[in-house]
Amino acid sequence: MADTGAGRFAPSPSGRLHVGNLRTAVVAWLFARSTGRRFLLRVEDLDRVRAGAEADQLAELAALGITSDSAVLRQSDRTDLYSGALRTLIERDLAYECFCTRRDVAEAASAPHARPGFYPGTCRDLTAEDRARRRRERPPALRLRSAVDAWTVDDVLAGSVTAPVDDVVLRRNDGVIAYNLAVVVDDAAQGVDQVVRGDDLLTSAPRQAYLASLLGLPAPAYAHVPLAVTAEGRRLAKRDGDVTLEDLAVQGRTPGAVLALLLSSLGLPEGSLQAALGAFDPARLPRQPWVVDPSDLFSTPAGPACKPSASTDKVLP
Repeated sequence: MADTGAGRFAPSPSGRLHVGNLRTAVVAWLFARSTGRRFLLRVEDLDRVRAGAEADQLAELAALGITSDSAVLRQSDRTDLYSGALRTLIERDLAYECFCTRRDVAEAASAPHARPGFYPGTCRDLTAEDRARRRRERPPALRLRSAVDAWTVDDVLAGSVTAPVDDVVLRRNDGVIAYNLAVVVDDAAQGVDQVVRGDDLLTSAPRQAYLASLLGLPAPAYAHVPLAVTAEGRRLAKRDGDVTLEDLAVQGRTPGAVLALLLSSLGLPEGSLQAALGAFDPARLPRQPWVVDPSDLFSTPAGPACKPSASTDKVLP
């Protein structure tokens, strides 16, 4: 396949994927394929890793017909690349040591006139003596020295999005590279110029695009997809029960039937990914969250519309 850019799906291996995760993966695949891009899978395993989860997730995606056009990359194998980007920011005085605990940040962010959830710059201007003293008490994290208050990105589904940019963490105080830096470096290194993911990350896109600009990297095109939610409007999670491919398999639903359910929720033909691709139009995607009642996943008859395709007709073990 010609190198015409790439889309990707990049889960954290913290457990099995639920139907909301799988739906987003389907949309990401459709976006990439409909625009002539490669499609990549990446394992974001710098944090929240559960033994065996990576293999489970890749098997679940493959059962729906979603595989990577290149070798699956793991962030844990790429720390040298992240460290190089971090050195670039340090050399340009775009990073500084931060000694705040989570409690410190939460209390500062709750102060009057503070922006909720954003770091107020407590450690930004510490003296060399202050830093030396605090290092003896607590190892520092590294934060970005942002020069802007906000940044704007264009999103295929949400339009123009402007969100605040604060001094985000680049490296945690335990030495682990933070998500915002890792994802920017990875996307650029892999040629990912299209990022399709859940809209819970929409406000992170301006931060990441700004960070990319500081590193001289191109920002990708974004499309943030409405999440799967419970009847109460809460983001769907494994704790809501019976919402993974494995759960549905126990009830006799094949991966093909689950794929049909996901495609139906997107208003697309239910026969196969290829059939859905022929009808895919981002402008016609639902703009509201997908409300999931786990009992409905089992009670809806798997009739002709849920007939599995040839590549997705086996129940996972």
